[in-house]
Amino acid sequence: MTTRPDTVFRSFESPKLTLPNRIVMAPMTRAKAIGGVSGEDVATYYARRAAAGVGLIVTEGTWIEHPAASNEVNVPRFYGDDALAGWRAVVEAVHAEGGKIAPQLWHVGLSQKSDVENLYSSQFERDVPPLTPSGFIRAGDKVAEPSDPSDIESAVAAYGKAARTARELGFDALELHGAHGYAIDQFFWHETNHRSDEWGGRTLGQRARFGVEVVRACRREAGEDFPIIFRFSQWKLQDYEARLANTPEELGTLLQALCEAGVDIFHASQRRFWEPAFAGSDLNLAGWAQRLTGKPAISVGSVGLSTDLLDALVDGQSAEVTDVEALVQRMEADEFDLIAVGRALIADAEWPQKLRQDRLQDAVPYNKESLITLD
Repeated sequence: MTTRPDTVFRSFESPKLTLPNRIVMAPMTRAKAIGGVSGEDVATYYARRAAAGVGLIVTEGTWIEHPAASNEVNVPRFYGDDALAGWRAVVEAVHAEGGKIAPQLWHVGLSQKSDVENLYSSQFERDVPPLTPSGFIRAGDKVAEPSDPSDIESAVAAYGKAARTARELGFDALELHGAHGYAIDQFFWHETNHRSDEWGGRTLGQRARFGVEVVRACRREAGEDFPIIFRFSQWKLQDYEARLANTPEELGTLLQALCEAGVDIFHASQRRFWEPAFAGSDLNLAGWAQRLTGKPAISVGSVGLSTDLLDALVDGQSAEVTDVEALVQRMEADEFDLIAVGRALIADAEWPQKLRQDRLQDAVPYNKESLITLD
């Protein structure tokens, strides 16, 4: 590597969150929490990454307490005494290694695990109506009836309760999963939200209402000084080529509304971090989030690997380890503030150390078998 990675190891300081470096562990679903309860193996898994120098760990998505939130029995819950005791142990283990950690609060909406075949192993059946703006899972594919406003409001309240719980358990921040075609994103996307009431609208700014109310509820319950991260994306599991916004100006209507509601940091999810988000500019999605809002932004997408997540999951392609020169150059230019690393950290807990020591050639490459056990 011709470019030194020092910029990745600069400290990060914002009004509500200080980190020792710019590396974030991306939320990556592992489904190893038996019955929704994170055990000692989960705590050890996260603690190893903290010990290796990850600045902030964002946990895999964890279910809020809403009847239709989940689609997999072994993804962790964020409610119930047993599950919360497990999370408390995770937080303590990470803090013992000097790390910081945020839960990702998740509701799948209308999505089911069949959207990515064979990702998880256990069986799941949901016998309650899904949370859905209009009943569409993708363009032209209506599979359910729209949710009543009362159910939408109950989901908003469940997010708020989870935010309060995150603070009470000692987490350092929280992340809201507003990406990839799950619940919040289904309200944003014009192909899945056809509502004409206050929970819908013709424009992206109007369809922002559900996400805005979720952020407001989390801000109320967690307090003004607790960091809230919001993850968003253009692509969906239902449609890899989908676009939430066609122009920066359109995207800005969404992000500004979320800022006003209380978002502190944006996590802009792309399949490949080096790809431009809009024509006419080299900025990636995180770069635009930073420019449009003035807030810190996290980038993500195939960092240090030769193939992206969906190629690995759907096609079974193994990923070779690659250098991070392009990443370092973008961070030196302050295009975005933080970089999230997912599969590279699943395969090799010591990835940050190897990057710092210029030993990425020794990093363990990722393949689908990396998902079988926690290491």
